[in-house]
Amino acid sequence: MTRAPRSRVKPAPRAQAADAVSSVFQSSRGVPYSFFSSFLRRERKAEPMQKPPSRQRPAVALNNLQLNLPFEHAPAFSGPAPLRGEVPPTESNPAPTSSKTLSDGSRMRRIVLGARALDYRLKRSSRRTIGFCIDGTGLSITAPRWVTIADIENAIGDKQNWIFKKLTEWQTRVEQRALPRIDWKDGATFPYLGKTISVAIGTGASVLSFDDQTNVLALPLPALADAQQIKDRVQSWLQSEAKRIFGEQLVVYAQKLGADFSTYALSSAATRWGSCSSDGKIRLNWRLIHFPMSIIDYVVAHELAHLREMNHSPRFWRTVESIFPEFREARHTLKHHPLDLLPAF
Repeated sequence: MTRAPRSRVKPAPRAQAADAVSSVFQSSRGVPYSFFSSFLRRERKAEPMQKPPSRQRPAVALNNLQLNLPFEHAPAFSGPAPLRGEVPPTESNPAPTSSKTLSDGSRMRRIVLGARALDYRLKRSSRRTIGFCIDGTGLSITAPRWVTIADIENAIGDKQNWIFKKLTEWQTRVEQRALPRIDWKDGATFPYLGKTISVAIGTGASVLSFDDQTNVLALPLPALADAQQIKDRVQSWLQSEAKRIFGEQLVVYAQKLGADFSTYALSSAATRWGSCSSDGKIRLNWRLIHFPMSIIDYVVAHELAHLREMNHSPRFWRTVESIFPEFREARHTLKHHPLDLLPAF
């Protein structure tokens, strides 16, 4: 399936994650929520920037488009380019550098930008443009063999604000990975529809049940059940709840829009909250079940609006607003939500 371009949401720095986790899931339904304030995106080995399509790439099939709602979705964002991409070579005077050759043939270099020093790995190739890549190891640059160091470092200087910002984001992710994970045992807690609920095992229950007054999920497991058993039961229940609740909300908002979707399924995508294809197939990430209903409704409305507009134009956002007027607050919350702090399943 040929896919239309995707828009991305930039994460916000982490701030007092533990307090935010505690407060947000105690909030009541329907009220704007302020979720954890760290990064939205899941760690990847490298984060690709949009790059121009190849001249040989086939034309987009207009009858089979698909638009996605990435974790990084932020339609109003107009800041630095995405993390990996192409910038045309330019000319300038060389900046101060030092260099040493690494085992893979790349060279480790240093450039001084104002009062800041930046180390980067430079590899030459037959490509036609200068490519940037930032991951947990820092900045890597791949450049044509004919491009001078002055050209490369001029390009670095032009994008230095974006580079330092992304390097800071990766450092924050390293700190996030040190946060404690859920200890899956009796009394373990996790988020469900914006609330914190707890697990009860060894109660003699013969079937799984959830008490929405006490926010306790009783599992039909023995007191000595291992962590994997408990986690699997919780995940299975969450996914069944997601299937039921998302399906109900799709019907509600499809009626508001006066449109029909053809099929609906859950996804476990690592890069988007939902997607809608031009033939009416909708997929929603099951982990949305951790969020309050206002966030779920926003994503549902967002994907259904693509049945009218397969883009993120002003007309598209007017379509979203026509069926979900509060979309701006929900979009802001989702944009700044730290995915890394959701339970690991």
